[in-house]
Amino acid sequence: MTTRAPRRDAVENRAVILAAARSTLAVDPYASIDVIARTAGLSRRTLYGHFDDRDALIRELISTGAQRFNSIAASIYDEDARITLARLAARLWHEAAHVHLAAALALDETHVEHTAAALAPLRRTVADLVRRGQEDGSFRTDLAAPTLARLIEEMARTVVSRTDATSSDAADVAVRTVLSIAGLSWREIDDLLTAHPDIDATAPADRTARA
Repeated sequence: MTTRAPRRDAVENRAVILAAARSTLAVDPYASIDVIARTAGLSRRTLYGHFDDRDALIRELISTGAQRFNSIAASIYDEDARITLARLAARLWHEAAHVHLAAALALDETHVEHTAAALAPLRRTVADLVRRGQEDGSFRTDLAAPTLARLIEEMARTVVSRTDATSSDAADVAVRTVLSIAGLSWREIDDLLTAHPDIDATAPADRTARA
């Protein structure tokens, strides 16, 4: 007689569902709950035992991605606000390129409020960094700090959503764009990146250490 394998516990099932959702939605952003459940090897009933509906599942994907982004933001610091911003942009680009699905979902206007709440720590980091850069003369001061921080955030959103993550110069474009919005000229950006070759948006996420 064949012995039935033990059922996966709730924690494992949830992890399997999230993994299936990431892989399925990466191929088809409009994939249904049925498709995700089949990919996970689970029934719809089991999936609904963890998530009330498809939106709840997507919100969980955004939240887990946001936790990683927030952790990266908390790990980067340099006395020079320009270097901090460049490293932050590089690391976040690297993460977004590797979890492009979560980044794309986060940029979806349908989930903008949830995304804003999930990324609140990252947004506070950017706002504090902008204020520091303005105070020491590193960043432009013709705009109020909250406005400049919002411009940097919106430009980063645009670059992530419009740039091909597989392009060889995509990371460089992202970093240069953010620094440009902060007020640096293209010559200043060239000098900064030349002087700090460790600012590498293609580097593994764990390579950058706190300065």
